Amino acid sequence: MASQQENHPRTKSMVGGMTVLGLAGIICKLIGVLFTIPLTRLIGANGLGIYQAVYPTYNLLLTISSAGLPVAVSRLVSACLARRDPRNAKRTFVTAAVLMTAIGVCFSILMFLSSGYLARRVNQPESLAGFRMIAPCVALVCLLAAFRGFMQGQQDMVPTAISQLIEQVGKVVIALPLAAIGVKTSVALGAAYALLGITIVEGVALLYIILLYLRRRARFGALPQESTDPLLSRSQTARELILISIPITLSACIVPLASFVDSAMLVNRMLAAGLTLEEARPLYGLFSGLVIRLINIPTALALSISMSLVPAVSSARAVGDTKMVQNQCDLGLRFAFLIGFPCSLGMSLLSKEIVAFFYSGSLTAQEMESAASLLSVSSLTVVLFTVVQATSAILQGLQYQKIPMYTLVAGVVCKIALNYVLVGTPGIHIHGGPIASLVCYTVSMVPNLIFVIKKTGMRFQWKSWVLKPGGAALIMFLLTMALKHVLPLSHLTTILEIAFGVAVYLAAAFLLGAMTKEDLKSFTRGFHRKKGKA
Repeated sequence: MASQQENHPRTKSMVGGMTVLGLAGIICKLIGVLFTIPLTRLIGANGLGIYQAVYPTYNLLLTISSAGLPVAVSRLVSACLARRDPRNAKRTFVTAAVLMTAIGVCFSILMFLSSGYLARRVNQPESLAGFRMIAPCVALVCLLAAFRGFMQGQQDMVPTAISQLIEQVGKVVIALPLAAIGVKTSVALGAAYALLGITIVEGVALLYIILLYLRRRARFGALPQESTDPLLSRSQTARELILISIPITLSACIVPLASFVDSAMLVNRMLAAGLTLEEARPLYGLFSGLVIRLINIPTALALSISMSLVPAVSSARAVGDTKMVQNQCDLGLRFAFLIGFPCSLGMSLLSKEIVAFFYSGSLTAQEMESAASLLSVSSLTVVLFTVVQATSAILQGLQYQKIPMYTLVAGVVCKIALNYVLVGTPGIHIHGGPIASLVCYTVSMVPNLIFVIKKTGMRFQWKSWVLKPGGAALIMFLLTMALKHVLPLSHLTTILEIAFGVAVYLAAAFLLGAMTKEDLKSFTRGFHRKKGKA
């Protein structure tokens, strides 16, 4: 089955997209982690707490305004192109760009005008300037997301990958110097100027993708119009986009909403647990600013799977190819477990080494110990999150976008309840956050898998999805743990341990049949094909 699906052109396209986005995502997340090292040195853990107090609100508004429509654009454009109907694909994109610009501008204005309230809500008045500095960013990213959705609908992930790299490299080049200027006045202004840098960088990324679109516009216009479907009116297109995007947006908002609640709850609940504000705020900064950023490195691969799955499944469904729908779903879920298991176990095992590698010069010994403890538990969410993302993308591609919304709601309700209880418990405080996240994604993942199997008519592939990659990850864990006890803690040995773990996992995966030579060929083949397009 694996070899057949790898040889199908749509599968090659999906694997190529996963490769491009996955590599770019890992690079971007690594740069994001590296960005926090000098940023933490510049503004300290206290300043990082102020910086992170702004991000959940920005993320929530950004998700509300831009999460659902790009997925809807990607899905509708891929379906139109599968039916050889580029005319309606173009109409979909133009309508979405207008909608997202209008929505983004409204939310940017809302964030700027309510910045005083938002700063008081997170119990950090110093964050006022930061809210104002990043407010215009919402409008910029909304329009950027429309262009990304259009390109992804063509199953071309290179523009998205490059624009993401521009965002991350730009943070280092622009945001850090601005933070250095601001911190001369105060820590709070240093955090605010760093956020201003992010706004400027998003403008640069938007400019890149607009110029690319203008350069490719004639090529897209030359695509033959073979479909006899009538041209949809702008109101019809807008209505269809909104109907598709609302449940996707609500689903995408659930986790940022939980983070938005956490941004006020976690600090306040730690205060209830007996910590002072001076103790609680740095812990919140470590958890949300450092640990979550480290977790986001492997979850970039999860996002690459989900972004590639939506247009791939939607395209196969549009032409009624049930077998290909099942093949794409099987491939996506197999890669989700194949990537998630080793990332979760490896990061958990080497949590202390990873934190020391990135932040030994930026944090105190006590802060490093706290961050490593948080990472060892938080990293176990990676495999759960990866499968949640893959199953959500499959259900969205099949037009069952309400299901992942409901399952995430259930998970986040559990997360908020556990955060309230655990973080407010003396002796646990911030360490309750990772436990709540584990429960959240487990509650979301199980029903998602059940519905994917039910809606596609597939069987749960225990061996290829769970047993083989899980067994390979366990072998990696045991052998790397043995090596860890032999080698001393240093930057060089951390690199050696990670490289050893990757090599052992790949060897074990091939030995157990979790990965095949055809898998590697499809990754390489897809990547070179996409690179050629660029």
